[in-house]
Formats: sequence, C-alpha cells, structure tokens
Amino acid sequence: MAVTKKRKQELVATYRELIQRHPGLFLAGFSGMSVKALDQLRRRIRESGGELHVVQNRLLALALKESGLSLPEAVFEGATVVGFAGEDAIGVAKAMVEVARQSDALSMKAGLLEGAVFDARQVQRLADLPPLAVVRAQLLGLLQTPATRIAGALAGSVRQVMNVMKAYSETQPAAS
Repeated sequence: MAVTKKRKQELVATYRELIQRHPGLFLAGFSGMSVKALDQLRRRIRESGGELHVVQNRLLALALKESGLSLPEAVFEGATVVGFAGEDAIGVAKAMVEVARQSDALSMKAGLLEGAVFDARQVQRLADLPPLAVVRAQLLGLLQTPATRIAGALAGSVRQVMNVMKAYSETQPAAS
C-alpha cells in the first residue's frame, strides 16, 4: 500500500520535531531483527530518556535537510532505525551499540550529536564512555578535592599556630 503525499508530509514534520527536540540521534541498520528484540531495544532507549523509531530514509533525509543538518548519503541505505537521544545521549548510544555487538541484526550506521556527525566507529567509541551520572560524580569529585585540600591546609596552619601559642603560654610564668 502506497503512502500518500499527505502522510509523507506528516512523517517529515514528525521527524523534524523529533530532531529539534533531541540534541542527538543515532542511526542503525536492522534486518532480520525480531519485533521482540526491537521492543527490548526501544525499552532500553526509553530508560535512557530517548526514543526509538523505524524511519523512512528519504523522509528522514528531507527532515534533516529542513532542520539544517545533513548526513552522508550512504547512511540512508537499507532499513533504518533511529535512536533519538535526550539529555543522556551516551546512554542511547550505549544501548544501541550493545545490542549491535550482541546481534548481527543491528549495525550502527552513524550519529549526529548537537550538529557533529559521527561515523559508526566514533559512535562505538562514544558508547564506551561512562554514563552521564558517573561523569557527573567524577567531575564533582574533582571539584571537591581541591576544596578539601585547602580546608585541610588551613586547619593544619591554624592548629600549628594554636600549638605555638599553647607552648608559649606554658613557658611563661603565671601572672598573679
């Protein structure tokens, strides 16, 4: 059954809205992937704050062009599924790459993150980064370390001054 021109325009508008709402998107080819496996991938991506959509290549390319973005033409060959990433783009990339590593039915094609184009290999490296929560915790630890050291140094200096004053007061005769 052919898709009407009106339906195609609706799909382009939907894709354009998804592109504008999500700072990142990751494209993968899928063939022979079961509906159950696709649903599991969809659930994992949803847990990372993203959305997974099976797209029509030509219409997605048109939506990207209308949004001022572009990807290489080779990306738009074969059946394509797109993981639209919200705040945790690495989580979405990680979910897709892990499924791609476990199954031959899914193969990463490319990624687009805040206007930067990533090829399949770069998306895999991006997925190897720690999750956003871990990066935030590491950053917080880096920020706290100097403050802790400064507080310790100041406390040590005050303690030394107090020890000197105590020793001095012990050597002085008591005033009557």
